[in-house]
Amino acid sequence: MTNQINGDKLFVIDPHPAIPPADQLKKWEDKWFDEEEHADVLLIQAFQAGADQELEACCKWVAVESIAAATELRVWRRPKGSSLKEEALAELERLRHGKTVLTNYSIDIIRRALEGDNV
Repeated sequence: MTNQINGDKLFVIDPHPAIPPADQLKKWEDKWFDEEEHADVLLIQAFQAGADQELEACCKWVAVESIAAATELRVWRRPKGSSLKEEALAELERLRHGKTVLTNYSIDIIRRALEGDNV
């Protein structure tokens, strides 16, 4: 089996359902050759994309029996991180109860939440 990317052939010895689409491979290739991204970041993105693809396949299979179980599986395997607002409120609560002291980290979290920084 072969896949083609921009006229070049990518040989795949063992066909596997988790091979990224050709357009995604091309994007990663361009980022690498244009030196926009380091190899470790691209490998992490590829690993995450494969894991997401596998999760969606599992959820599709589980949904045949129970939509709720598929939703629960997705939430359990891909938990959402806390928002800056939630982190800032938690930090203020720890400060209020004396469980921490005001640090540069605390100040930064609270400042970013107030400024609406989504990073």
